[in-house]
Amino acid sequence: MTGTPAPSGRLRSTAKFALWTAATLAGTALVSAAAVLVSGWLIDTVQRREGGLDRAEGRSQIGNYFGAASAVFSGLAFLILVVALLLQYQELRMQRTELADQREELTQSRQELHRSAEANMRSLHVQLTRMAMEDPSLAAVWNGFPGIPHEEERQYLFANLTFGHLLLARQWGSYSDDELRVHARSLRSSEPYRRYWALSRDAKFALPGDSHERKLAELIDEEIRTTPGPPAPPQ
Repeated sequence: MTGTPAPSGRLRSTAKFALWTAATLAGTALVSAAAVLVSGWLIDTVQRREGGLDRAEGRSQIGNYFGAASAVFSGLAFLILVVALLLQYQELRMQRTELADQREELTQSRQELHRSAEANMRSLHVQLTRMAMEDPSLAAVWNGFPGIPHEEERQYLFANLTFGHLLLARQWGSYSDDELRVHARSLRSSEPYRRYWALSRDAKFALPGDSHERKLAELIDEEIRTTPGPPAPPQ
C-alpha cells in the first residue's frame, strides 16, 4: 500500500536536489572561468605571433574590407529564411483550405443523408395513408378522424398528405413562404380541405412554436382565415 513518503525520504530528496544545484552552479562557474582564461591566453598568443598589438590591429583593419561581403551573405541567408517561412505559411493556408473543404463536404453529405432519411420516412407515411384510404378496417386502427364516414375520411387523409407535401417542401427550401401562401390560397376554395383544417388545426397548433410544422400551420391558417372565399367552418 502506497502512501506519503517519510520525512527522512523527503530530506534526502531535498539534499540531493541541493547538491545537484550546487554542483551545476560550480560547474558553470568553472567553465566560465576557464573560458576567460583561455580567451586571454589566445589573445596574448596572437599578439605575440603577429609582432605586437599595433600590427594585429592593422591586420584586423584589412579584415574589415570583407565586412560587406559578409553582410551580403547574411542578407541572402535572411532572405532565404523569409522565403522558406512564406512557403511554409502558404502550405499551411492550403492545408487549412483543404480541411475546410473537407468539412464542408462532410456537412453536405450529412445533409443529404438527412434528406434521404426524411424522404424515406415520408414515403412510408404515404404508403400507410394509402392503405388506410383503401381499407376502412385499417383506417380504424390509425384514425385521426373518428366517427366520420370512410369516404369523407379518405378526403381528410388525402388533405393531410398535401399538408405533408408542403411541409417537406418548406423543410428542404423548395418553396418560399410566398409560394406556400399561393398554395394555401388555392386550398382555401376546397370545402373538404377547410373541414379537414377545422378538425386538425388545434393538433397542429399544439406543436412547438419553432417547428416547421407549426410555422406552416400558422401560414396556412392565416391564409384560410384572411383570403376571401367561402367561410370556414366554426371552430
